[in-house]
Amino acid sequence: MAAKQQKKNAFYAQSGGVTAVINASAAGVIETARASKDRIGRVYAGRNGIIGALTEDLIDTTKESAAAIAQLRYTPSGAFGSCRYKLKSLDANRREYERLIEVFKAHDIGYFFYNGGGDSADTCFKVSQLSESMGYPIQAIHVPKTVDNDLPITDCCPGFGSVAKYVAVSTLEASFDVRSMAKTSTKVFVIEVMGRHAGWIAAAGGLVEDHGIPVVVLFPEIEFDEKKFIARVDALVKKNGYCSVVVSEGCHYPDGRFLAEQGTKDAFGHAQLGGAAPIVADMVRRELKLKFHWAVADYLQRAARHIASKTDAKQAYELGAAAVKLALKGRNAVMPTVDRVSDAPYKYRIGVAALSEVANKEKFMPRDFITADGFGITEKCKRYLRPLIQGEDYPKYGKDGMPLYATLKNVAVEKKLPAFELK
Repeated sequence: MAAKQQKKNAFYAQSGGVTAVINASAAGVIETARASKDRIGRVYAGRNGIIGALTEDLIDTTKESAAAIAQLRYTPSGAFGSCRYKLKSLDANRREYERLIEVFKAHDIGYFFYNGGGDSADTCFKVSQLSESMGYPIQAIHVPKTVDNDLPITDCCPGFGSVAKYVAVSTLEASFDVRSMAKTSTKVFVIEVMGRHAGWIAAAGGLVEDHGIPVVVLFPEIEFDEKKFIARVDALVKKNGYCSVVVSEGCHYPDGRFLAEQGTKDAFGHAQLGGAAPIVADMVRRELKLKFHWAVADYLQRAARHIASKTDAKQAYELGAAAVKLALKGRNAVMPTVDRVSDAPYKYRIGVAALSEVANKEKFMPRDFITADGFGITEKCKRYLRPLIQGEDYPKYGKDGMPLYATLKNVAVEKKLPAFELK
């Protein structure tokens, strides 16, 4: 009888920018919960993240077949919809927390799994405090995800390995193109990648150096100096006939201004970025009179499941599964982590971190991962990156040559409460 009393439903939601492998974490959560049916009842997913909880827009994942959930492992983006919505403090917006409790009570939810980055960790931590501050028992476990790779404590974040592989491969392929044309045409190729404050993704582009490609990497951690940058590009082109430039969207001037700042902010209050590549390319045109091409990887880099890292996909699933296991052990306000044991051979174990040590904290590129001149990556950085982009985990392809990605039914749960307006 006691075991039956402990049985509660679970709520899972995706938050922030999605990745090539966030659905693998969803599969890890759902499949592990299904295997624990003596302790966990139904898994409800929030339609469009935490907004789904606030508006009681829940998806009943029990309506999905085992095959459909398994196929999520190979499907990019957020199968249940994501959002950029950050809960304020309990004191600042008590009505939202009271609403969450109403929804959780109405649907007998005792487990909360929030799959996202730093801001999502903060939201998850706040939800974990509900049982203490508002008298409702809820176990909140954060499932890490961010292409930026900037969550602390964990060695790496699911989503990063795949975006790193895409950027490294794309930079290599485009550089081969430039090398072919450099004699009479393009001599500089610039690719802009994501990374607001941390240059982990840009660093991945530096791996092409091992394949004979002359490359300049521009990190958010290194203040941008136009004169030094132009001199570096000039030297590489004179020596090799061409070069590639990988610029992080978060690259900034000494006064803190982003090269790519648009003057607008997103829902989390972050400056909206985009446009560093054409700015950098124009510097090359203006100062060196060289022909150039530029590209912005944008959504392509985080949606590219077709070239996902096998390591990344595996870890994404494992951390989703680990989140459920932590909840079943009675843990609250924690996040499963990847703890690296060795670089070569690459070994890791699944650990755990307190959300109080994760929320609202960022992990930046260590200075010894960046070369002394600030334009490349060191061997230590390469040892860190290489295992994370190892292996291919291709989706199955259909007769039309297109990948077979899952589209779920996403059947809505019947609402039991009055409507709730977001403010």
